[in-house]
Order: sequence, then C-alpha cells, then structure tokens
Amino acid sequence: MIPARVPRVLRMGPARLTAGLDHCRRLDLPAHRTLHGLVEPRELGELISYANEVDMRGRGGAAFPFARKLRAVADATGPGGECVVLVNGAEGEPASSKDAMLLTRNPHLVLDGAVLAAEALGAREVVVATAGGEVAEASVAAAVAERRARNVSGGAESRVPIRVVGIKERFISGEGGALVKAVNGEEGIPPGRKKRAATSGVDGLPTLLSNTETYAQFALLAEYGPEKYAEVGTAKEPGTILLTVSGGAANGAVIEAPTGTYLADVLGLCEADIGDGVLIGGYHGAWLSADVVETAVLSREGMKQAGATLGAGIIVPLGEATCALGEAARVAAYLAAESAGQCGPCRLGLPDIARAMYALVEGTGSVDAVRRCVRGVERRGACFHPDGTAKFVLSALDSFEVEITQHLEQGSCGRPVRGVLPMPEREPEPEYRLEVDWSRCAGHGLCAHLLPEFVELDDYGFPSFNKIPGFMAKEARRAVDMCPALALRLAQTGGDHGGPPKPAPGKQLRLVKDGMLKKAGESVPRLTRVGIPRISGVGGTA
Repeated sequence: MIPARVPRVLRMGPARLTAGLDHCRRLDLPAHRTLHGLVEPRELGELISYANEVDMRGRGGAAFPFARKLRAVADATGPGGECVVLVNGAEGEPASSKDAMLLTRNPHLVLDGAVLAAEALGAREVVVATAGGEVAEASVAAAVAERRARNVSGGAESRVPIRVVGIKERFISGEGGALVKAVNGEEGIPPGRKKRAATSGVDGLPTLLSNTETYAQFALLAEYGPEKYAEVGTAKEPGTILLTVSGGAANGAVIEAPTGTYLADVLGLCEADIGDGVLIGGYHGAWLSADVVETAVLSREGMKQAGATLGAGIIVPLGEATCALGEAARVAAYLAAESAGQCGPCRLGLPDIARAMYALVEGTGSVDAVRRCVRGVERRGACFHPDGTAKFVLSALDSFEVEITQHLEQGSCGRPVRGVLPMPEREPEPEYRLEVDWSRCAGHGLCAHLLPEFVELDDYGFPSFNKIPGFMAKEARRAVDMCPALALRLAQTGGDHGGPPKPAPGKQLRLVKDGMLKKAGESVPRLTRVGIPRISGVGGTA
C-alpha cells in the first residue's frame, strides 16, 4: 500500500510530529501506541483551556485560534445536538507536502487529535477529506481499518465513527467552504458567500474544520500537557512547526523545527540556493530577498516583521540558474487556470494578469500593465483566490525589479525558465475551442458578447477565438446554442495546465481572418498564421 518512496523528513530540534519516522516509512497502530500511548477522553473545557494556554493556532494558513473554533462549534451544537469533526487533508497547494507526509506516514497521530475533539464535542463522526486516489487516502483508510479491527478484538480505538472522503484536488480545494461542499457531494469550489463551518458545515451540521497538522498538534498537546508542550519554541508561539522546502534546495524535505528557528538555518540544512529570493507561504505568499532571509525568523511574528506570512509553512528558494520572472509568470498562469470560474475578477482578471506577466517575460509588456490588471481583481472576488494571486504577483514585481528591467531592455535576463517552482503532476483537464462554419457565419457578434474573454471581433465584425478552459465549457455551449446563424461548434482539444509546466513560454499558432468581407458567402476568408504568447490553460489556438 505505501510505496518505497514517501515524503522525506528532516528535523531541527526534538522529534514530536515526526517521532519514529527515522526507522520506518509508516507508523502502524502498534508502533504509534508504543510511542504515544492511548489518548484518554478529555472534557471540552479542559481541552479549550489547554489550547488557550499555548495559544494553539490552525496550521493551514489562516492561523485561527483553535480554542475559539472548539467553543464556536460547541455553542452552535447546543445540548443534545449533532456536530461533525472535519480534517482538511486536501492539500491543493503544489509546494506543500506536510499534510501528505502526516497522512501517509503518521496517520494515527492525526486521527488521535480528531477523535479527541469529536469525543469532547459529542460529534456524530469524524470525516477525513483528502485527495482522491492518492497514497494519503489509502493510508488513512488503512489506519481506520486498523482501529476498527482493534476495537473488535477488545480495544478502544473506534470510539467515534471515522469516514474517509476522497475529493478532486485543485488549488482551491483546500479552502474551507470548497472542502465542505466537496464532502457534501457538491462541486468543490468556494461558495460565493462566506459560510462559517462552525454553524453549518458537513450535512448542514456545526463542523469543527481544521487542517491535518492542527489535529496532530492537538493530540500532542493532550499527551504532553501545556507545560511540556511549551518547552520548545518561542514563549508566544510554543511548539514545533512543519515546513516544506523544495525549489532550489538540493536536499528538499518536510522539516520539523521549533518556532523561532532562523530561516537561513533551515535553508542551510536543505543545501538551498537562494538565488533571486525565497517564496514564503506558497502561491498566495510573498517573496523575500536574500538579505531579508539572513535574519528572518520562522514564526508568525517573525514572518510578519520580514514582510510575509508563515501560512502553511511553505519555503521555496528560487536558485540562481532559473529566470525569476519566468517562474513567476508560470505560477500566474497556473493560478489563472485554477480559477473556480464563478466571478468576473477571477474568470476574466486572472488570465489577463497571466498574459501581462508573459508580456513582461518577452520584453513587450510593462509593469504598469500588470498592476492595472491586478487592480481589476483586488477585493472584488467571490473568494480569496484573486486576492491571493494578486499578492503573489505584486510581490514578484517588487522583488524582481532588476530582472524585469533586463527583460524590457534586452528581451531576456539570459537565463532559461527551468520549472523550479513545483507544479502538480496530474492528468491534464480538457480544454475546448470554438470552430466556425464560415459559409454560415454572418458576423452577428453575439458569441463575442457572451464570451468576451475568449472571442474577439476583427475590423469587419467577424470572430476569432482563444482556447477555452474546461470550467468555461458550459458558457461556451451556451454561445453555440445561441448563435443566430448556427455557425458555431464546440470541439475538445488537449489541455495541459494541470500537467508538468513548459520550461519557457513558447509560441502557438492562431488562425486569424484577413480581409473577410461582411456578407457570408461573398468570399472565402484568407487565413494567415499569427504567433501569440501561449499561456498554459488560458491562451491557445482557434
């Protein structure tokens, strides 16, 4: 079940979350109990007091106080009511591996924390949501089976029912509202209106929602008690944290380190080449320069002082050998393709940002053009995805000023785009193109009105088309159905925004009409090939 290669683990300081992983690839139930013992049920008030005493925060990025979540769910449930405990193991962030590491190698520690919270709240069940079809899902399912078997033989491992749900993994799949919708059998995209899981989550019940590492930390807090738990880390932020180091690191791994550890020490352990900067917090994060990295401290407060947020503990050094601006453009295109497609700023604005970033890479764009595109999406989206993307792009513009100048003045910085920033390895999603029967098309222009981001009209009012990502297929079919001349057809093409990225923005050919007469049938359109920048998943061919 567990492959020979699993997420690699390193540590600085004591082993807590990673205890026992030096000697085995995965801790089964007997090995886990030998290390951690059987966690006895606790009263809710005691657990809330523990979490408050060490100021335990969620480890998924938002850093919300865990004690407040517990109290909110308890208040929403009320006497005799039902609630659910939901473990967010849907790690849609390509640069993070910590949740996959825990679920694959140490799943029982996560389950201990979730069951502990469920017992204290009187929850109906524990739901573990993870990427469907991945090793982590199989590992958690095996862990649940181990507990059930132990319970049948006289143990006390399955005190609360545990259900494992595999969901489709996307960048936005780990957002709380999107996760709840996916578990409920709906499309896993963020809801257009903010809904608190604590009052209405799984099956409409109050739901304690937190990420994988948070529940593992909660289990350790109950095992150690607040005083022992706080023996490592800083006074304000005790304990250890899990960090994922990749990119330009020769020795990339998931690292457990006490809070307060210097970022430079972590990068030294991983033999990292900093190059033009280090990305902190993932693809909704920010870039830190080499000078800032030298003194930056890995804690919420330390990262705030450095101009970043710790988020989910993602650290990606860029290295010297790759084009920093090209790498940022790759991520911008990936984030545009990961849009839920449910609001204009995300559906229209993010592809515009990606195109403007690629124009910078080719030396034909401008920083002002990128900033204008960013202003078009900031604080206007139905979810945080447009704002997070805007934050990443603006940070890149500020951090890579020298590289941008080189591209604008010379057309290149002289370095190739090597694909250093991690991208998901999964099957490409379908993409579509609109095809036209020119003997029927009368230039009504309705298709451009319905799909303005993918259909352009030439000087004569006739359409030319860009490739259409899968999430826009419904709108494209609507354009086909409404064409007054019945001249349109929707065809499926390849699609590669979810696959391995190309090393540099290439060129693709688009067919554009030249000299088309206004009346259909008066002439056969003459076609010329025009090269345009190819943006994976958002630009393309007719």
